[in-house]
Amino acid sequence: MPSVLLITFPFFALVLCGYLATRARLLPLPAIPGLNAFVLFFALPCLLYRFGAQTPIGQLLDPAVAGVYLLCALLMVAGTVWLTRGPRIHWNDAAFGALVAAFPNTGFMGVPLLVALLGAQAAGPVIVTIAVDMVITTSLCVALSQLDSAGTHGVAVALRRALRGMVSNPMPWSIALGALASALQWTLPGPVDKTVAMLADAASPVALFTIGAVLARSQMNQHEQVLMRDYVPIALAKLLLHPLLVWLAGQGAIALGVPLSSFALTVLVLLAALPSASNVSLLAERFGAHNGRIAHIILVSTALAFLSFSAAVALLT
Repeated sequence: MPSVLLITFPFFALVLCGYLATRARLLPLPAIPGLNAFVLFFALPCLLYRFGAQTPIGQLLDPAVAGVYLLCALLMVAGTVWLTRGPRIHWNDAAFGALVAAFPNTGFMGVPLLVALLGAQAAGPVIVTIAVDMVITTSLCVALSQLDSAGTHGVAVALRRALRGMVSNPMPWSIALGALASALQWTLPGPVDKTVAMLADAASPVALFTIGAVLARSQMNQHEQVLMRDYVPIALAKLLLHPLLVWLAGQGAIALGVPLSSFALTVLVLLAALPSASNVSLLAERFGAHNGRIAHIILVSTALAFLSFSAAVALLT
């Protein structure tokens, strides 16, 4: 366990630094969108491109990894909606609660953390899960969120908005370009490759610091009381139930003869043990869901993940 903490502690410490800097007003709130933009449009796409280009194309197109991960994501979404939707929580809030329960913080935290823990070979399964979450899980939950207004074509409008958001997101494009470079055995010219490498190296520390800043901003901007029963169970489900479900599904798939390696399954379980994705808060705000509840789930899951994720690593590695 101490050796695990040597790797995981700096990642969560950087999140805490961003949180404390924002709470102390050392980082002005208007600066946070700039940090987000740098990570989303520059540093993280370069990191994903480099990992994609350096990963064999077979690992980037692994149907066993995609199938097991997608099955568990759909089960998490269905179970969360079924258990939470009711008189107080309608389709919109239930759907985004389900998304935050099924979507780990893979981009900002998972990519650098899993590679640091398990080596560069972990990048393949990680990239597959990012594609699944951004293309399928997010689109499904956005569509479900509009069922309350289905009579006014809410679902169709929401799906179009979700597709526009996906197309404008540079992460899928950087993954696709990296996969193409891997398939063609193509390398960037020296100066360009060095520039991309410098931006990629900046992705991890800035992304982690930004997560803390975003969490602090969400907490500072929320003035409405949120009941613990509306966010603590979902945060715990994300940290405990999701990885357990992935482990069980992966073991079942291996028993049935699905070509899923034990290493890939370890990567998937640890990804599922990550805290909730911070960008779900932005989606919830865009589609009019109870963003205070979503922000609380992200904050609690991130705070508790320091112990729960470290424990998962110690058990699996």
